Amino acid sequence: MIDLLIEVILAYLLGSVSGSMVLGAVRHVDIRKSGSGNAGGTNAFRTQGFWFALGVVVIDIGKGALAAAWIPGLGLVAQGQPVSLEVQSLACGFAAVVGHCYPVWYGFRGGKGAATAVGALAVIEPAVLLPMIVTWLLVLVLTGWVGLATMLAACGLIPVFIWLGVSPPMLWFGILLAVFIVIMHRSNIVNMLNGTEYKFQKIRIINWFR
Repeated sequence: MIDLLIEVILAYLLGSVSGSMVLGAVRHVDIRKSGSGNAGGTNAFRTQGFWFALGVVVIDIGKGALAAAWIPGLGLVAQGQPVSLEVQSLACGFAAVVGHCYPVWYGFRGGKGAATAVGALAVIEPAVLLPMIVTWLLVLVLTGWVGLATMLAACGLIPVFIWLGVSPPMLWFGILLAVFIVIMHRSNIVNMLNGTEYKFQKIRIINWFR
């Protein structure tokens, strides 16, 4: 089990490499001081524009995929141990998401985990990506709320995993990931209840024909 712990720590450290902070260092900006104060792709888009945000999302998705695919492949957990490669991948993927949200390199102030989770899921169970993306887009065009779209897409993991008949460890991973993503968006929930949540008005379907 100590081998698995080492893998999880490595995945957390990799997840702690924030795309917005890396690109922000090149541009000499810290997006945590602008907009919502979050270090994720949405705030990057709002404060720095499309291309900066695209770079952030690519890095954040990439580190999630790398953590779930590459670190378990290092072979730190010896063959014959009770920890399967699937469990290693699940643990490392989740650790990368936690690292993104609470990055040790940046004072534990990071993003909300969605992009990194997508990267990990692309390796762990790519079949869930299409329904997640469809859910996210549908909620976004109906409401304009990115946070709500992200939370509902994350929660949609659970019924999709059940429908796919995944293993118990993977189902628990989906449940924990969905709960974690919702917790990370708790400020969005408060803002929606208060009527202060930011909306992408241009993308809402009611504005398409105006």
